[in-house]
Amino acid sequence: MLGKDATNKVDMHSLKHKVAIIGLDSAPPELVFDRWIDSLPNIKRLISSGIYGTLESTIPAITCPAWASMVTSTNPGKLGIYGFRNRSHYNYDSLEFVDSNTMNEETIWCLLSRHGKKCIVIGVPLTYPPKPFNNGYLVTCFLTPNKNCQYTYPDNLKHEVERVTGGYIMDVSNFRSDEKDQILHTTFEMTKKRFKLARHFLRNEDWDFFMMVEMGTDRIQHAFWEFFDPRHPSYIAGNKYEHAIFDYYRYVDDEIGRILMQLDDNTTVLLVSDHGAKMMEGGICINEWLINNGYLKLTHYPDKITQISKDLIDWEKTMVWGEGGYYGRLFFNIKGREPRGTIPPQQYEIVRNELKFALEGLRDKHGTKINTKVFKPNEIYSECRNIPPDLLVYYGNLSWRSVGSVGHATIWTDKNDTGPDSANHDQHGIFVMSNGNKHRSEKRSNLHIMDITPTVLDLMQIQIPWYMEGDVIR
Repeated sequence: MLGKDATNKVDMHSLKHKVAIIGLDSAPPELVFDRWIDSLPNIKRLISSGIYGTLESTIPAITCPAWASMVTSTNPGKLGIYGFRNRSHYNYDSLEFVDSNTMNEETIWCLLSRHGKKCIVIGVPLTYPPKPFNNGYLVTCFLTPNKNCQYTYPDNLKHEVERVTGGYIMDVSNFRSDEKDQILHTTFEMTKKRFKLARHFLRNEDWDFFMMVEMGTDRIQHAFWEFFDPRHPSYIAGNKYEHAIFDYYRYVDDEIGRILMQLDDNTTVLLVSDHGAKMMEGGICINEWLINNGYLKLTHYPDKITQISKDLIDWEKTMVWGEGGYYGRLFFNIKGREPRGTIPPQQYEIVRNELKFALEGLRDKHGTKINTKVFKPNEIYSECRNIPPDLLVYYGNLSWRSVGSVGHATIWTDKNDTGPDSANHDQHGIFVMSNGNKHRSEKRSNLHIMDITPTVLDLMQIQIPWYMEGDVIR
């Protein structure tokens, strides 16, 4: 056995020559393991013959940094990826979207292909634009702007993808809208085409490593959570969409079963998600809170709900501003760092500690503490590349969304300000690993998203690079 966790013990898993990873974006243990497992026979079969447990995500528990950390075994700080959008300069311009060019660390498929392994990669976030690698095929992810872009490697693979699927679907557009029937139809169609393409490659190519990520699990949860969860304030028993998420998971389980039928006994299967999901209890209007507490000053207060922008902020009188999303990001206006900074550098930690203490004491409109968690990037990452937020905030430990817009005249809201969305992300996703020959189920704890790549390398008897941060799961 090779790698940093190698021992002299010969393990059955180390003898396997193929690995297939099926990723379900945002799939939560609450639904997959606890609530619906008896209705998901193929996932249940994988669990019954392997290792399973909750998989701790990155901080933040967001699609781009989480999948990037999974396929590189590197933390978000070292990757320099703190969300979908990141600061590129210490100025007041809007944040810039990440893509594959943002990520400099070597992915698992690039590393494997250097060792002569043929890889098939479909829909893994942060693969657009497609980057060449030595041996295999790649179809990019939901970040692809449209199908007129080049979204495959090699380039001519695009024609095969379109032919096999009858028109590939990258993502569900406008999944935060009231067009629920259209969202539901597109989600099922997208998933059907992605799994059809996966089966095509598995059947027709000689491969060693396969990885696909289905985004439909994330999209359907954000669009329909309030319709199935009796705990949600908007839930109405017997509504039209009450079983939409459940029916979709049963469909995905059936598609997973069809994939499993194409895999032989020399294949270890991993079923993973990048993070979980939970009901969104409400939103904290962070910039409203900063205004109320004297950290943020606007040039004028809008008479309607308005997204925060650099032109709306009085920078000479502002110390801190925030961005919305599933988690909150706070940026400080530091003298000598930002163009019109107001916080002296020697006061930086004092202000950070002051805000951390105040935010962790946040309460809802009824006065109940909501258990907010505040993180300093330099304390949770081994290093911080690019420009991290000054503070990362989990409002209500991810039960509350960060709302960045202003004009609410309150710090609390029960709506998402970027469109209908009743789910938030959760810190733990799912992990299942089965080699088909193990006739027992073993639940594990303390599994981390950065463990996936070292585990795959160990299974394929390839040396684990020294810089990888995860451990081997055996």
